Amino acid sequence: MRIATYNINGIKARLPRILEWLDETQPDVALLQEIKSIDENFPRTIFEDKGYIVETFGQKSFNGVAILSKFPLEDVKRGLPGNTDDDQSRWIEASVMSSTPVRVCCLYLPNGNPTPGPKYDYKLAWMDRLFNRATELIKLEEPALMAGDYNVIPQSEDANSPDKWINDALHLPESRNEFQKLLNLGFTDAFRCQNSEPMNYTFWDFQAGAWNKNDGIRIDHFLLNPNCADLLEDCQIDRYMRGREKPSDHVPIWVDLKI
Repeated sequence: MRIATYNINGIKARLPRILEWLDETQPDVALLQEIKSIDENFPRTIFEDKGYIVETFGQKSFNGVAILSKFPLEDVKRGLPGNTDDDQSRWIEASVMSSTPVRVCCLYLPNGNPTPGPKYDYKLAWMDRLFNRATELIKLEEPALMAGDYNVIPQSEDANSPDKWINDALHLPESRNEFQKLLNLGFTDAFRCQNSEPMNYTFWDFQAGAWNKNDGIRIDHFLLNPNCADLLEDCQIDRYMRGREKPSDHVPIWVDLKI
């Protein structure tokens, strides 16, 4: 089973690229972030015609997450638990009912800039709630994963120019510590499990020729609970998508699970 995650930076703007990518790579499950669309306006029919079941948690103009699956989805939940007043659409999860069910959680973690300030406070509070949900997922007997745009640069080797991120919310010690807490629970960073080399990125800013300079960062991650990590066969980044016409500033990353 191939499960991919992709911050598309707007379904309306990126639809040709998404369809192109789906046709070329044929993931069984695609987790999308920043769909920037309310549920009613998401072009679900286009994806259903390609054999996908579609579940969304949308928001007008901002945020928004979605799951596309060629397998039935059960127990769909929208919104990260822990704050009923949170009105930002950043979390959706469901069980993918293949021969071995897999719990998939699609997330778009807050950016947190500028720091210090309320946006960074919100990021850290969101990550605290994420830790609580992760604690529950680690206890599951079924495979489970959390994937998406974490807006966290875990280590200096995950940035081409780490010095320029020192005071950024993506790389502040508090952000990295919260990410490390997830690994300490027992989650596996799937990409680092398969690839130890630097210079592997999932995001290149649209400004200052970042793509041409390979001035990127790795902020899109798959974290697998132990039962899911036991099934991991591969994890790779579809870097080439950043060089396509009118791309997202992120590229897809995917895992192959032995299911």
